[in-house]
Amino acid sequence: MYIIPAIDILNKKVVRLREGDYSQVTEYDVTLEEMIERYQSNGTNFIHIIDLNGAKNDFSNQQYLFDVIRKTDMQVQYGGGVRSIDKVKELIDAGVHRVIVGTQAITNPAFLEELSKAICGRDKCSDQVVIAIDVLDEVIKYSGWMESSPIKLMDYVDKCLALGFFRFLCTDINKDGKLGGAGVDLYEKLLDHSPFIKLIASGGVSSMKDIEQLSAIKVESCVVGKAIYEGHISIEEIKNWNLDSLISI
Repeated sequence: MYIIPAIDILNKKVVRLREGDYSQVTEYDVTLEEMIERYQSNGTNFIHIIDLNGAKNDFSNQQYLFDVIRKTDMQVQYGGGVRSIDKVKELIDAGVHRVIVGTQAITNPAFLEELSKAICGRDKCSDQVVIAIDVLDEVIKYSGWMESSPIKLMDYVDKCLALGFFRFLCTDINKDGKLGGAGVDLYEKLLDHSPFIKLIASGGVSSMKDIEQLSAIKVESCVVGKAIYEGHISIEEIKNWNLDSLISI
């Protein structure tokens, strides 16, 4: 299992939200460029960037983010406001390694089918497109976690799989931003339902013990953000874990 450090950007600043609430913002005294340099100099080659402005259809950060992404050799997993096929293509052309799609895939029934035809081919979907599933008590949430989808969680996973998508970023909203531990029970249910999906766990990771628990249930990777900024997990620990993971493959 690989650890992917997370960097959330709001108004060009590095931040973290609690449970996705824009009124509960913690700002950190570091720039995106500085965070990328810290990770890269410590041997990490994959980062997770979320444009929180973009998630609200405000793309004032986008050119800044594109400029940073083009300058780095890091592989970037990017999300925030991806609402169209053209936006997915634009991000890939800008050098994004994986594009995260969420709200549009849930609210527009035709979107995933169109995306599969336009971008993927069954083999490439897992490499370039990640399906975000934000879950609160097994209910899928969208639009900044303000709306609830009537689609059952496992039915949605099955729909995505049928279209060739098999990498999922699952956020346990109950856990997000609280440093209270990862949503292991939720991830186990998903993997029991579809053991062959590529699952990226997100939310609540607070220690290397949480990392070990996620590794034990065979998630592909996990996203870690606040635990790094608050000093619960060091960049050196991430480097060592990822090196060990690569060696064991």
